[in-house]
Amino acid sequence: MKIRIKGNSIRFRLTKSEVEALCRNGKFREETRFKSNIFSYSVVRSSRPGMQAEFTKDGVTLCVNENWLQGWETNEKVGFEELVNTGDGSSLHLLLEKDFVCLDRREEDQSDNYPNPKLEKEDMV
Repeated sequence: MKIRIKGNSIRFRLTKSEVEALCRNGKFREETRFKSNIFSYSVVRSSRPGMQAEFTKDGVTLCVNENWLQGWETNEKVGFEELVNTGDGSSLHLLLEKDFVCLDRREEDQSDNYPNPKLEKEDMV
C-alpha cells in the first residue's frame, strides 16, 4: 500500500492482493518502522457512510463504507473519493484507488499492480 499526503489530501493506493485482502478481511494495514516509533497506515471497512480518516499518535486509518467495497476486488471501479468537512472551515480530500502499473518504466516491483489501461491501449496501436 502506498500513501501520499500533501496538504489536506490523503491518497491510498492498493495493489491487487491488498485490495483482495481488504475486501476479504475488512482491513489492510502496513507500517513504517522508525528507530523510536512505528507509523501505521490502514484501510478498514466501516458501516459509516462514505469515507473518513482517523489520525492517532501512531498513524492514520481510512474508514470506507462496507457497501463501497463489495465486489471491488473483481469489478472495474478504480477507486473512491470523498471530501470531508473538518469542522474548521476546511476540508480533507480522501482518495482510495487501485494501484496501476506506471506508464514510465520504474525500478520498483509492480508485478502485483493492476494493468494500466493506457498501456493496453498503446499495445493495440
